[in-house]
Amino acid sequence: MQKIRISDVTLREDENFSFKERINIAKKLDKLSVDIIETSKIKNAKTDTLFLHTIAPLMVNSTISCPTELNKDAVLLTINSLKDAKKARIKFEVPTSSVQMEYLLAKKPKVVLELIKEMISFAVENSAEVEFSALDATRSEKEFLYEAIKTAIEKGAKTITVCDTAGEMLPNEYEKFIDDLYKNVDELKNVTLGIECSNNLNMANALIVSAISKKIGEIKTSVFGNTLPKLTDVAKIFKCKGDFLGASTNLNYTELEHTVARLGFSNGNLDENTISFENVSRDSIKLNEKDDINTVSFAISKLGYDLSEEDKKNVYEEFLKVASKKEVGERELDVIIASVALQTAPTYKLKNYIINSGNVINASCVMTMTKAEEEIKEMTIGDGPIDAAFQCIEKIAGRNFELDDFQIQAVTEGKEAVGVTVIKLRSNGKLYSGKGVSTDIVESSINAYINALNKICFEEV
Repeated sequence: MQKIRISDVTLREDENFSFKERINIAKKLDKLSVDIIETSKIKNAKTDTLFLHTIAPLMVNSTISCPTELNKDAVLLTINSLKDAKKARIKFEVPTSSVQMEYLLAKKPKVVLELIKEMISFAVENSAEVEFSALDATRSEKEFLYEAIKTAIEKGAKTITVCDTAGEMLPNEYEKFIDDLYKNVDELKNVTLGIECSNNLNMANALIVSAISKKIGEIKTSVFGNTLPKLTDVAKIFKCKGDFLGASTNLNYTELEHTVARLGFSNGNLDENTISFENVSRDSIKLNEKDDINTVSFAISKLGYDLSEEDKKNVYEEFLKVASKKEVGERELDVIIASVALQTAPTYKLKNYIINSGNVINASCVMTMTKAEEEIKEMTIGDGPIDAAFQCIEKIAGRNFELDDFQIQAVTEGKEAVGVTVIKLRSNGKLYSGKGVSTDIVESSINAYINALNKICFEEV
């Protein structure tokens, strides 16, 4: 029975996920034994490389695949960002149709062939496993497509993916297209031929079935199936008809539907009511007093923090105090980091605030803060008192931040319970946490946000 690899492109196709959401998706796909997890290109050298460095040691079953730009600096950056991965490959996406070569690359066919030779040779020389992806392959001039694929294989590409970018093929046309590839490119017998089918005509699954009979070796899917076949749909094809087709995958079918169902999707964002990040990250971080500073430092980086050696030492000392009494998970470690790491003289100080809120009015906040003894006062309206307060702080600071996490914990009991709020803000790809303590959750949230803001101001001066 033929084994077919599944390459999921969810992280490549949708870049609106937060840093934490992307890590969570990668972990879940790896747990499902998806063969290849494809990420987006490195566009922001700080945030995107940090993401790759973070997930690289966490992947047990899956290969991490990262597309790269067609220049040597980008290739080296991508290779270095994947160096800690157990299994990794880089992907060259090259348009092979006349229209897309002209539109996307502004280059003539001969120049594109030279570029393929140069880039794949350079990547292989630097010990990278390479995938060559022919964009718009089904509308390409056949002779050029064949030559491009032959060139890529000759220079060391181990996987060749042909893309039905337009999504306008019918199953019988697609069968003939793949037949012609094997007949005219004998070298394909020595590598893996992969397919990427657009679902423009709602026929992507039918194209996959027709391609399986032609001995293709890899299929692109997406969890949410926005433009490509859904991972669950493809899995169902193999589960129900795999024996008939003479093909199978490594997917964990038992866990698949449950896991994907929990990756809720609404309005382009993960639905936090259906996904529990805590179940992943907190279960994976369980520390006790026997753990050394290297173990704790790894857990810190796993949460997305990039701390100095001095701050790691301070966190570890505080960690030992807590760990002597209880097991330390993500929440506890977050509070410790917020309490002792990157402590700075405050740039902004809260003077006063007034919150108006109710069930018949929009929440509003009027806040006064000081910066270098200058008072700054602003007013904002938000979806709730905390949202209004956060918007007011950002308006005063003149900057917007990505709110990576927001936690409120009661540390005493009763109506007057003292609450600890931990805020995580992301700025220029780096994570900063702040802590606030108060019997009023709005006040503790404001203090935590300002605490994180002051750390950002201190480091980015």
